[in-house]
Amino acid sequence: MKLMLFVFSLLILLTPFASAMSVEDIEAKVEHGYADSGGVKIHYAALGDKKNPLVVMIHGFPDFWYSWRDQMAALSSDYYCVAIDQRGYNLSDKPKGVENYDMRFLVGDVIAVIKHLGRDKAIIVGHDWGGAVSWSLAMAAPQFVDKLIICNLPHLRALNRELANNPEQQKNSQYARNFQKEGAEKVLTAEGLAFWVKDPEAKKKYIEAFKRSDMEAMLNYYKRNYPREPYTEDKSPIVKVKMPVLMIHGLGDTALLAGALNNTWDFLEQDLTLVTIPKAGHFVQQDASDLVTRSIKMWLKR
Repeated sequence: MKLMLFVFSLLILLTPFASAMSVEDIEAKVEHGYADSGGVKIHYAALGDKKNPLVVMIHGFPDFWYSWRDQMAALSSDYYCVAIDQRGYNLSDKPKGVENYDMRFLVGDVIAVIKHLGRDKAIIVGHDWGGAVSWSLAMAAPQFVDKLIICNLPHLRALNRELANNPEQQKNSQYARNFQKEGAEKVLTAEGLAFWVKDPEAKKKYIEAFKRSDMEAMLNYYKRNYPREPYTEDKSPIVKVKMPVLMIHGLGDTALLAGALNNTWDFLEQDLTLVTIPKAGHFVQQDASDLVTRSIKMWLKR
């Protein structure tokens, strides 16, 4: 096992990488579309040959489809890459009411996109809340998931375990408890939510997208789905994930601590590949975009 991990890491480091197109061109290259999810329009941006295997990419908070621009540019030569705006964000619909952000609706949005594109299943890639949706989709409707790729979102049972037992995770989840408070959205601004975007030109696009988004809807993800105090460990029967899983985790993430990665294999039926990146933070697909993209490409081609 150690030898296999070493070889995998070495190949990632030595394999040359070049995007299929410059990222600067991606907005001009993508095709935009909408899927109907129970009357809610879900916007997506697509890149690549429609005949190729489908990859559906799901962003987290605070983000939008553009988060996956590097990965789309690189993967689109071999895959049909579709990055969605989750409900409440950017060009997707923004239904009112916290109940409309229940996990079952978020999962249904992804299924609606897959069906809209005429497919039976897809490779699912998720980050942050997109990762939570991806895990939930894989457990609730595994028939729609070919392979599962998760960026910086531990398995939900493991996160629940850490919230119940790890004081440091409890402390570092204060932001989520703040988001669950009534009226928390009133202090959010588009400029403030784009604080983490390093590239100045990309930050402009993020601010524009957040101005089109609904701040209250963004926080409804936390109000409806994030565990609340007092935290207790979930002891219900485990529904195991049936497909192969690739997890990529930036160890600099202060919101989702690495301890939640432990024993992930207890929740899986098939193989787990775990790539940890010490110098990357929560937004690993941008902090270490080249390494993340090469890891995904190699894992899918193995």
